[in-house]
Amino acid sequence: MSRIEKRFEELKQQGRKGLVTFIMACDPDLATCETILKSLPESGADFIELGMPFSDPMADGPVIQEAAIRALNAEGSMKNTLKLVRSFRENDASTPIILMGYFNPIYNYGTQRFAQEAKESGVDGIIIVDVPSEEQAELLDPLSGTDIDLIKLVTPTSKDDRLETILEGASGFLYYVSITGITGTASADHKNIETAVTEIRKKTDLPVAIGFGIKTPDDAAKMSQHCDAVVVGSSIVDTIGRIKGGDKTVHDVSAQVKALANALAA
Repeated sequence: MSRIEKRFEELKQQGRKGLVTFIMACDPDLATCETILKSLPESGADFIELGMPFSDPMADGPVIQEAAIRALNAEGSMKNTLKLVRSFRENDASTPIILMGYFNPIYNYGTQRFAQEAKESGVDGIIIVDVPSEEQAELLDPLSGTDIDLIKLVTPTSKDDRLETILEGASGFLYYVSITGITGTASADHKNIETAVTEIRKKTDLPVAIGFGIKTPDDAAKMSQHCDAVVVGSSIVDTIGRIKGGDKTVHDVSAQVKALANALAA
């Protein structure tokens, strides 16, 4: 059983929904990011998404775009992203880590090299937002045999025939994008999400996590009614961007994550 499968099984046994937190690797700097990363599980994060810095994050809003720029100006690279994962794994063998981002950094690093080093570092899954299912072989083939899950995105525009295509090769969990548009902007329509997730569950047994538009503990609690886990990214990254390093950044992110986790446990 993979770390992702095990964590979802634990959540099911505990009768609660999971919290997925997103931060950008090397934001605002390598040392602060490493401290934040290691603090997330004890603050209440069940899964961690670690962004791979890229200069053109087209699916992201200004908050994460700015985080990517800060990271790239602070030694942000695939090498240091994997270094962060290795450092995290020295003291945490159970919290799943998912790398999230765009295909370009992986392609430039070398897909085979990336797959091998990601496995060795302790990566559990990857989410690539700009590779359509029809072209996923370039990712799936190198990942074969690594036990790294390819986590697929499902959007409000993914109708029945498209959903079947998306599910091919999907593993770990499905990431339901609750809004159309970029990250960190609009709020989701709960009625539409409930309908969409119900249809998704008819076609797969994979857990469903919902992200985009979830900012506050109240947002997380309400959205958790429709899924197995909620993803919070832009609001956490915004906290990091406003403070830009030091102990206060770590403290405030930890407090924010604790509040989100408490809302899901209520």
